[in-house]
Order: sequence, then structure tokens, then C-alpha cells
Amino acid sequence: MRPTITAFKTSPDRGRGLARDMAVRWALEEVGQPYDTRLVTFAEMKAPAHLALQPFGQIPTYQDGDLVLFESAAIVLHVAERHPGVLLPVEPDARARAIAWMFAAVATMQPPIVELGMAALVERDKPWFEARQPLLEHAARVRLDQLSARLGEADWLDGPFSAGDLVMVTVLRRLGASGVLDAYPTLTAYIARAEARPAFQRAFAAQRAVFEAAAG
Repeated sequence: MRPTITAFKTSPDRGRGLARDMAVRWALEEVGQPYDTRLVTFAEMKAPAHLALQPFGQIPTYQDGDLVLFESAAIVLHVAERHPGVLLPVEPDARARAIAWMFAAVATMQPPIVELGMAALVERDKPWFEARQPLLEHAARVRLDQLSARLGEADWLDGPFSAGDLVMVTVLRRLGASGVLDAYPTLTAYIARAEARPAFQRAFAAQRAVFEAAAG
């Protein structure tokens, strides 16, 4: 049976691969797992049928037989665990470190990055925007400094490419339009390496196709 994921019927990011289903699509492509996609509108996301799958009314969800999951990183972890040695190392300590990087991406790196992006999106006309923006940028840069130092000259965060890198790059890509990453050539190259992976390209094309179909 093919798993089914949910995604936006009308992409708010205009096909830039930033919607939360991107990480799940990417993980499924990395492990070679075919999947189906059920597109939902914003109204459908708040309807009882979808809330039964995702109690916060968001995307993506993942259904495989009787198993229903939500939260993109949790779904990525499940996909990775079902295909040992592809996105998670088989060796226990290396596996644990890869999972730790997944947590670091969503719990440490993502909050200041999302807050910076949301402020630029919804607070630009507010009287406090100009004063608050440097504080938000500083908070993001602190984490980017630390991540860049940790990555150093390595291709990936800990050995071969893993689910930790997949989730981390998914988070970092949210900074693309901000210009903040311009000061971090190490991280820019890291993202470019990930985006060059055939599985990423297939996932991006699949998500982009939804936007193009809606726009057409």
C-alpha cells in the first residue's frame, strides 16, 4: 500500500518548496517510497475530517494503513526508520546523533528563523517593526554562527547525509529571500549540496507542479 500525504491545494509559498510537506516528499524520494498526495484547501484543513488527522489544522499528514501521523519531522523520522541505512545510520550511536540533529533543526534553529520570516511578512506595517527587526536578525544569526562553526568544512553535519541534514536544510531554506544567509558561505554551500540531490529535485518538482497547476 502506498502512503498518502496531504499538501496545500493552493501553495502559499508560490511553489518555492517551503511548505511543510516538502520535507516529507523529500524523505520519501530519498528512500524510494512511492506515495499519493491528497490536496486540501485552507477551509478543508479546519474541517472535522482533517482535524481528526491533524488536530492543529495544518499540513502535512501521513497515512499508511491504520497509521496516521502529523508533524513533518515526525513523519520524516518514521520514513527514515522504515528504511534503515538510507536516512538514518544503522550504527546506534550514529543513528542517535542524526536524530539529535533533527531535534536541533526544529527546536533550536527553526524558532528564530520562523519568527524573523513571519515578522517580515505580517508586521512590516507595524510601528515596532523597524526597532524589532535587528533583534530578530541577531537571534537568527547567533544560531547560524553556531551551526556554521559546527559544520566547518564538512559536507554534512555528522558523517553521510542523513535525516538530520534533510530537516536542517528544510529549515534553513526558509531564509532564502531574507538575504541573511549571504554572510554564511559555508551554510549556503551546504544548502546547495542538499538541493543538488536528485531526491530533492524530484520532491521540489512535485510540489512545484501543484502550484503551477493551480496557477494555470
